[in-house]
Amino acid sequence: MSELEIHGECDSRFAGVREAFEQNFSERGDIGAAVAVTIEGEPVVDLWAGSADAAGARAWERDTIVNLYSTGKGVLSLGLHMLADRGLVDIEAPVASYWPEFAQGSKEGVTVRHVLGHRSGVVGARRLLPEEAKYDWETMTTALAEAEPWWEPGTRHGYHVWTYGWIIGEIVRRVSGSRVGAFIREEIAEPLGLDFHIGLTASEQARAADVVPPSRSPLPEPDVTSIIAMAHNNPPWTFETANTTEWREAEIPAGNAHSDARGLARFYGALALGGELDGVRLLSSEAIEAARVLQSEGTDATIGVSNRYALGFQLPSPELDDPRPETAFGHSGVGGSQAFADPGSGLGFAYVMNRIRGPGDVRARTLIEAAYRSIEASA
Repeated sequence: MSELEIHGECDSRFAGVREAFEQNFSERGDIGAAVAVTIEGEPVVDLWAGSADAAGARAWERDTIVNLYSTGKGVLSLGLHMLADRGLVDIEAPVASYWPEFAQGSKEGVTVRHVLGHRSGVVGARRLLPEEAKYDWETMTTALAEAEPWWEPGTRHGYHVWTYGWIIGEIVRRVSGSRVGAFIREEIAEPLGLDFHIGLTASEQARAADVVPPSRSPLPEPDVTSIIAMAHNNPPWTFETANTTEWREAEIPAGNAHSDARGLARFYGALALGGELDGVRLLSSEAIEAARVLQSEGTDATIGVSNRYALGFQLPSPELDDPRPETAFGHSGVGGSQAFADPGSGLGFAYVMNRIRGPGDVRARTLIEAAYRSIEASA
């Protein structure tokens, strides 16, 4: 596309967000992307632009959805918190209370809280798994039920890159009787009107933007002696995998949720307002407050950088030059996407894109900074 055309709506008070969004294309390499902001539940930014593929053959449309990678973990986490809010899950209870097979491998003491706070030690299987294993729910949950933790549960934290989704998803399945994709759709997406999916139908796949991978993908080779390798790349995967039918139709909850910025901003807009929006209550305000209490901080055992986790949500990390205030909570994804709530300003924010960038990527940060400048200027 020779000339960028930005589509959608933007309140004049948030013109700085539109400007930063345009600069993400002209200066920071965006190919296709969307950004959305809600204030007190009302949309003030809903913009999209660019191409849904690397070749520029498909425009990014209003109904384009894209693979979120870990940005989807926040919505997944809320599904479990909803069950806890209803008294069906005790966050202090062992995972094995709901999934008895999980007690194998000395995991009888691993609690739901440990998993939500990335402290369980179950960050990867203990045996090498074939590439196709990630598409089969029973294969993955069986491997994790058998696995021993990589450290004594509760003694340290390390990001559960992929295992988070299968463990939380299996608890949801055992307790609710529904597969996690159906539960999220019926309990969160449909009531709130979100275009959010874990596992795509054929028609939904037709709306999905292609992920544009980096020129170099430094994923570690699977190695049964390495925490980092087994946490990140077992079963093996590549960014190109996200463009396949097998990936899109599977349920890989920690990494293959698809959505748009509009829906994610609305979701977090509801959490910023205490869990209710337009008559739809997702969670009690008390449960939200409990969900965003700090659980883990410091150097992460599987990522190697300092970060901070609440119960299923990431918290701002000042050491990483995070522009958000302490009141914010949400989740980001590998490659650049970001979505969060800030009850302090009634903000719901989301940025999604198809071009994967690595360390030094500032696309989301510049949009977040612009959003907060707009809020301050209009206060």
